Amino acid sequence: MAGKNLKVPGPDHPITVEPAKARVIIKVAGKVIADTDKALVLRESSYPAVYYIPRHDVEMTLLERTDHTTYCPYKGDCAYYSIPLGGERTVNAVWTYESPYAAVKEIAQHLAFYPDRVDTIDVQAAA
Repeated sequence: MAGKNLKVPGPDHPITVEPAKARVIIKVAGKVIADTDKALVLRESSYPAVYYIPRHDVEMTLLERTDHTTYCPYKGDCAYYSIPLGGERTVNAVWTYESPYAAVKEIAQHLAFYPDRVDTIDVQAAA
């Protein structure tokens, strides 16, 4: 899948989704929550880049679905997970767009993590 610039509805709001070309490891309370070399990196307008991790590379048994939801006019409805072993800090630490809009369809079946709600998001450049 080649990276591409996607124009979505709204005032000059470019979104790019492409393979991260890196290994991404996410840890909480000394445990590896996710480890992948298949992450996607989403760049949206002037926001910091976000790594989206395929579900099959996330230890889903360590996550707990919450009732929290949000809506993004560019990506769609968003659902959340907490990481109970991380305590209060990790409530709603993980988000996912299960049925994202077509412009960012690549992020379906992927999860993203708030950097300030996990211990580390280690991005290692591909060798």
